[in-house]
Amino acid sequence: MKRGPVSEFIEKHFLHFNAAALVDAARAYEKHINEGGKMMITLAGAMSTAELGKSLAEMIRQDKVSIISCTGANLEEDIMNLVAHNHYKRIPNYRDLTPQDEWNLLENHFNRVTDTCIPEEEAFRRLQKHIFKAWSEAEKKGERYFPHEYMYKILLSGELEQYYEIDPKDSWMLAAAQKNLPIVVPGWEDSTMGNIFASYVIKNELKATTMKSGIEYMVWLADWYRKNSSGKGVGFFQIGGGIAGDFPICVVPMMYQDLGWEDVPFWSYFCQISDSTTSYGSYSGAVPNEKITWGKLGIDTPKFVIESDATIVAPLIFAWVLGW
Repeated sequence: MKRGPVSEFIEKHFLHFNAAALVDAARAYEKHINEGGKMMITLAGAMSTAELGKSLAEMIRQDKVSIISCTGANLEEDIMNLVAHNHYKRIPNYRDLTPQDEWNLLENHFNRVTDTCIPEEEAFRRLQKHIFKAWSEAEKKGERYFPHEYMYKILLSGELEQYYEIDPKDSWMLAAAQKNLPIVVPGWEDSTMGNIFASYVIKNELKATTMKSGIEYMVWLADWYRKNSSGKGVGFFQIGGGIAGDFPICVVPMMYQDLGWEDVPFWSYFCQISDSTTSYGSYSGAVPNEKITWGKLGIDTPKFVIESDATIVAPLIFAWVLGW
């Protein structure tokens, strides 16, 4: 692959410590894909609000990603950025905010994510009326879907195009919908749209069963993994910690230990970008070798940990894989 200026810079200057780990992980990612392997990317934190879609969307379009696991927040916040970007408020001095400053943001319907405030009316409520329509129509037909499938429906319908405030090629959810990329969204209830859905259930306007559950996601993932783990296998590229990574990585020991399917291969590549330092009892701070004891990774699985800010590291690795 011909290297672009970003990759050339990385190759020349990223030679030691976390920088070297970044290069090693990027080279191994590229090798895994080139040899026919598949890759899961897991998105924790607020990567969508950090606009990771500017690089992740192209990774999806170029088939460098086979499946995504993400929090409900990342699922919805990419679409919110797509339809309400011009209304977001950036606060570069967020460390200096007082409790009263924070309260004022709430009163003005701004929800803060580090240095970026999401506008409630233009983002949450704009999306709410369209997603509620999709939920209601499915329920009337006696149909049930996963959370991401409802999002795909409204994206592919074109009904949100009237609101677009960024270049749609920078939306990873739109790229994923157009590819019908497999997604699992563990703990979707812990998201704004999940909370909104629950409110409709409490008001008896929707049934909880209209939304497929986390257990159904795990059952679906087990089937997907069985069908896609032959040959080079499936790699695991984890951005941050938490449920986005914890949930899907467990599918392997579940099949091997609980179902007795001893022919199930381990994850064949593992990389975690995290600013959670190795510590006692911190799952996000556990070194990859610990995962061997849980039946998730093998002795020879390529393993990488990059202890840094994912908003810096992930776009650089994606740039390398894309040859930018």
